[in-house]
Amino acid sequence: MNYYPKSIRNAIRSISRLPGIGEKTAERLVMHILRAPRVEAEQLARSILELKEKIKLCRGCFGLSDSDVCSICRDTGREAALLCVVEQPADMVSLEKSGSYSGRYLILGGTLSPMNGIGPGDIRIRELITRLEEEKIEEVVLATSTTVEGESTAAYIADRLKKYSVKVTRIASGVPIGGDLKYVDQVTLRKAMECRHDVK
Repeated sequence: MNYYPKSIRNAIRSISRLPGIGEKTAERLVMHILRAPRVEAEQLARSILELKEKIKLCRGCFGLSDSDVCSICRDTGREAALLCVVEQPADMVSLEKSGSYSGRYLILGGTLSPMNGIGPGDIRIRELITRLEEEKIEEVVLATSTTVEGESTAAYIADRLKKYSVKVTRIASGVPIGGDLKYVDQVTLRKAMECRHDVK
């Protein structure tokens, strides 16, 4: 890569740090940016800076938002008594795209993983409990992934919620074992949400 000028090498190095982008793909992207009109390059640079400046976590569900409360939490037409617990913002987006769910969300920010030092205090269990105590929630849908970590997180949450008068359900196993919600097609997600079941 030393045959490129320093500015090109720096751009390739920066872009190749993005997930799923190797050095060759980064090189192609940098060459594309060089060939593109200046206005397009400036627009790309501005949009990246705008992401860093404006995007924050919604104070209700902890989803990505450009205001203190996201559009989903502001939507008065959603079922306020129904709360879906997911791992990451991308999981919430997947469920929204499926059109199978009309309640509210809480994003944990991860799953329990003792092997990696991630315990209950490292994900938003406290925030979930607070919402149960402060809001009139009738059902909590556990929509964590079907990985070992996702299943153990769902089991832990179900156990913690036993003392509350709330129905706790788990999405059905239409989602493949070891699958991540963000990679599951919308038809499968819709079926999984429609066939959710009680957590014993």
